[in-house]
Amino acid sequence: MQQEKKILYLTFDDGPTPDVTEKVLEILEKYHAKATFFCLGKNIEQFPHIFEKTKQSGHTVANHSFSHPKGWTTQTKTYLQDIKKAEIFFDNNLFRPPYGKITPRQYWLLRKKYKVVFWNVLSRDYNPKKTVESCFNYVKKSKASDIIVFHDSIKAAPRMLETLEKTLVYFIQKGFEFHKILN
Repeated sequence: MQQEKKILYLTFDDGPTPDVTEKVLEILEKYHAKATFFCLGKNIEQFPHIFEKTKQSGHTVANHSFSHPKGWTTQTKTYLQDIKKAEIFFDNNLFRPPYGKITPRQYWLLRKKYKVVFWNVLSRDYNPKKTVESCFNYVKKSKASDIIVFHDSIKAAPRMLETLEKTLVYFIQKGFEFHKILN
């Protein structure tokens, strides 16, 4: 019986964000880890240099919509238009729904054109009531091939940056590698 490869997929939602995304890139480089950044079109327009730096660092960048609408509360036509507006920034068909919440109809329509990427492990770094330790406790339960979601946002940064570094150290010591998601 062949042993499953020890690979994890780190993903970051909501960037690029000044200072935060750049710190994430430094941490990933320090540990020779690759990741996938699900970016917002409105942030790419504001911070194109950070977006370019992320791509130049060898990470995957992918569509997270233009303005982060909630699928459950947004009309399907409007939701799809928002995603299409961000499409111009990406050379792949990866898409992650904001909040991970879309209607069955939205999913059915999106999967005709996109590879819709969710996650197995939610760090909960966006929640100011959480601590670094509680975020890490969610993440350290990951197993081979899991997709972990962090947020490279100002709101998440106080928990995310330290949790990210702890995650990398913990899993590298266990023999894991961190890869980016490909089409």
